[in-house]
Amino acid sequence: MPINVHQNGKLFHLTNQKLSYLIQILEDGTLGNLYFGKKVSDREDFYHLIENEYRPNTAYVNKGEVDFSREHLRQEYPVYGTTDYRHPAVSVLQENGSRIVSLKFVEYHIYQGKKKLEGLPATYTESEEEATTIDFILFDELINLELVLSYTVFEEHSAISRSVQILNKGVEKLHLEKVMSLSLDLPDCEYEMLQLSGSWGRERFPEFRKLVSGVQSIESTRGSSSHYQNPFLALKRLDCTEHTGEVLGFSFVYSGNFLAQVEVDTYDVSRVTMGINPFQFDWLLKSGETFQSPEVVMVYSDEGLNGMSQTYHKLYRERLARGAWRDKERPVLINNWEATGMDFTEEKLLEFAETAANDGVELFVLDDGWFGGRRHERAGLGDWVANKELLPNGITGLAQKINELGLLFGLWFEPEMVNEDSELFRSHPDWIIKVPDRQASHGRHQYVLDFSRAEVVDHIYQMVAKILREADISYVKWDMNRCITEPYSIALPPERQGEVFHRYMLGVYDIYERLTTEFPDILFEFCASGGGRFDPGMLYYSPQGWTSDDTDAVERMKIQYGTSMVYPLSMMGAHVSAVPNEQSYRNVCLKTRGNVALFGSFGYELDLNTLSEEERIVIRRQVEFVKDQRKVIQEGTFYRLLNPFETNYCAWMVVSKDKNTVIVGYYKILNEVNAPFKRLYLKGLEPEQQYQRIDNAHLYYGDELMNIGLITSDTSCGQIIDGRVPSHDFDSQLIVFKAK
Repeated sequence: MPINVHQNGKLFHLTNQKLSYLIQILEDGTLGNLYFGKKVSDREDFYHLIENEYRPNTAYVNKGEVDFSREHLRQEYPVYGTTDYRHPAVSVLQENGSRIVSLKFVEYHIYQGKKKLEGLPATYTESEEEATTIDFILFDELINLELVLSYTVFEEHSAISRSVQILNKGVEKLHLEKVMSLSLDLPDCEYEMLQLSGSWGRERFPEFRKLVSGVQSIESTRGSSSHYQNPFLALKRLDCTEHTGEVLGFSFVYSGNFLAQVEVDTYDVSRVTMGINPFQFDWLLKSGETFQSPEVVMVYSDEGLNGMSQTYHKLYRERLARGAWRDKERPVLINNWEATGMDFTEEKLLEFAETAANDGVELFVLDDGWFGGRRHERAGLGDWVANKELLPNGITGLAQKINELGLLFGLWFEPEMVNEDSELFRSHPDWIIKVPDRQASHGRHQYVLDFSRAEVVDHIYQMVAKILREADISYVKWDMNRCITEPYSIALPPERQGEVFHRYMLGVYDIYERLTTEFPDILFEFCASGGGRFDPGMLYYSPQGWTSDDTDAVERMKIQYGTSMVYPLSMMGAHVSAVPNEQSYRNVCLKTRGNVALFGSFGYELDLNTLSEEERIVIRRQVEFVKDQRKVIQEGTFYRLLNPFETNYCAWMVVSKDKNTVIVGYYKILNEVNAPFKRLYLKGLEPEQQYQRIDNAHLYYGDELMNIGLITSDTSCGQIIDGRVPSHDFDSQLIVFKAK
């Protein structure tokens, strides 16, 4: 039983084979946290872990007593104002102006499996035996507010998911000003905090900082999870490395504004909180109404950052992603955007697609510019009807012709946006997010449709669904190219304007749910100017996403390396683009461009007709390799080996589930002169198994490759005097082993 109950229902031990979480009902009826970390033996009593001492300048709960102050206790879901001065997990504004609440434990319920979060993305189970859930019911008697804390312990994963539901059982109106999905008090601050930060074109770069006294946080206020900060943080012990040591991971399954922070008090207690950003959040909860928070997935690893990542990869790939494409091998695609932009005709597209089909590509994707008056970025968004001047046979006719070439057909949409120069805007100028009588800012000459309104979502749904019903479409690229400004909905009363951001995300999730339900065989890929909404919430609806608009292979090493801290390779759209690269103007050889993109959902962003025959041969070999190995790459265990942020090299590898196939990517950024000899130490192999290197038939035992290492030296380790092939900037090796 993964949830053990002791002390007649006052002590709860949530556990599996790898972790333990101890929760205690404290003497005042609130919930306290005793421990989260490596699995410990179960026992009847852990109350000795609660420490009380009289401290000066401290407020105490009970009159005349100086041994119980919440300021010095580790709270499970803390509130502010009743002796705890730290940031709370929840804030509720009441009709009398007070924000003081008292959440006392009432009862608990334990059940097998995991309930669905209505209207929100979340992890799930396919059988009740996969997980056990406990719901703690807390109640404030004065305002009749019920709060349910849900914890799900996964049997096969070193992970616990958490969420919160709040129900107003009273008569007065309540305003939820803050509802964190997670709060966790840790007994010390000897951690480094890992965050994934960046901007457009350089998303999810790992950054580390040692915890110090005070608040350290990351957040988004942009209406999306954003390019700038990812809804994730980890706390690693100071001696933790990629493959050894303890680390705690926290990942928010949500795609909108978020806050993730660690507050260290002057007694070195670290409080981790994560949830919807309280900035400009105010949810009116009337009598009888319920609010459901998104969930946070907590991971414990004693096998370093890579161990944490592997837990997230497997859980998210198998029990967050859904649908027909969750476990299917992803098709090799080609997208026309970097080849043609909006300057295309049907004839040009068919010529482009025919060449791709001849080279073994499986899916052709038509990007922006096919609809309404969309010949540039200032017009057409919102008019999801094919431009018959460009496509005389419409999308249906084009899809049929693409299919006749032996290719699947995919299509780009940006459903959440509208141009002022569009029929939709002229008919419904009030459908955008803006403040009445104030100027509306634009981004890329477009505005954000108010998806907090059901009629707007319904209209866009019908337009998109009509196209998908009429044409043979196998893939949809769902883009979103600007963030929300002037957050306001004319459909909401003044007292509900603080709900716009969250209601917008609920609208996005609603249309995703409806489309993926009606069209279950379509592969949806999310995109937001590249990686601007690359988060677990999107993975629930789309099993893969466009990792970044930056397709330069050297930059992609960093982007894919950082992204892999949380997200599986199957989620990462990774394509080979033309050179010089559109973002960096760097020239990287076709071999290395392919060797980087192979570790993701593979495709091309170039015009194959512009390549030489020698380059076309390389393309065909890449496509053949992907088709042969994509199941291993998609489902195998991933290891980061060399960090491109710290060295001149990058390396990673994937090991198949049966450990019979090993694929290693090894990359050099800049060439060296008279360099040291190099070795790469592999991971995750069977020690006594023999592995044969495919390109030269050499045999190695697994323990040799892991402990002695694989020689990766090239001709930069000396002076070339015998005609050997010289090494260059941006060289790479793709090395495959098969078990004998």
